Amino acid sequence: MLPKFSTLVLSASVIGFSVGFASAEQITFVSQGGAYQEAQTKAILDPVAALLGITINQDSAPDAWPVIKTQTATGKPVWDVVDTPTQDCIRGGQQDMIEKLDFSKIPNAQKMPAQYKSPYSVAYEFYSSVLAYNKDKFGDNPPKSWADFWDVKKFPGTRALRNHPLATLEAALLADGVPADKLYPLDVDRAFKKLQEIKPYITVWWTSGAQSAQLLADREVDMEMAWNGRVTAVAKEGIPVSYTFNQGFLQYTSLCILKGAPNLDTAVKFVNAAMTPDIQANFPAYIDYGPGNPEAYKTGKITPERAAEMPSSPENAAKQVLVSDEWWSSKAGEDAQKRWASFIQQ
Repeated sequence: MLPKFSTLVLSASVIGFSVGFASAEQITFVSQGGAYQEAQTKAILDPVAALLGITINQDSAPDAWPVIKTQTATGKPVWDVVDTPTQDCIRGGQQDMIEKLDFSKIPNAQKMPAQYKSPYSVAYEFYSSVLAYNKDKFGDNPPKSWADFWDVKKFPGTRALRNHPLATLEAALLADGVPADKLYPLDVDRAFKKLQEIKPYITVWWTSGAQSAQLLADREVDMEMAWNGRVTAVAKEGIPVSYTFNQGFLQYTSLCILKGAPNLDTAVKFVNAAMTPDIQANFPAYIDYGPGNPEAYKTGKITPERAAEMPSSPENAAKQVLVSDEWWSSKAGEDAQKRWASFIQQ
């Protein structure tokens, strides 16, 4: 589960609510709950239900991965489509728990960049890990890169980082001079060595999006890595904070289908409809995360002003690093996560 979302925890066997009229065709759709799932219901699920004339039952789980494993082990899963971190889809596919997608039946994904798709998934919505800062503290000379974040002399002040290696290791390598297009495979030893330099200056290793936002709102830290939507929410409260998409880490959740989904054919139709550019363009009207399909930016529904705030807009995406879910799903990525626990405890 991605902690950026507030969550509504429901039993895996419980159907939370449904959209669409009673129909012979239906699916059960699963996401992380809370404000995020409420937003996507309005932006994506309601329009798709109307377009296809299907019923969309919804469930919610803070971490879908254990439930995916449990349901597919029975051979008779209850869920059909899951909105989950991409690495869940990839490792699930590799372990025969996620269906391989037939992209000939998902034409709306045809023009999407290859790196936004895997054999088992398609990018659904984007967010970014960005460098956020207090505008009063830094005035007209705010930090603009991870090298600036590491420069405690030029940019003195309190700092925070996420208590998780994903994006944090990448930030350390960028700060150490590794070109953005040469990050993967990550040089894990080099990244941890660089993190040792900044570790004494990190006052908080945050563990949730809400905590990262509170650190900014309370002015407990002068700069930190945070999710763009969290920073925007704090700024809307009148707190003098901002962020840069420069060297941000573009991340996304994906849609994937459980192996043996009870409504497989309808699930495939749903995925294709959910990726319709015109429907994807609804995302920015309800939440500060960007559409997974870049074609949404060509529909005219997203104003230039709103596009400038979206992590996945072509202009902003070009400034960032697309996090490699393939690498983080590999053994090297799993080993890096295990090593992280030791690093934090030292």
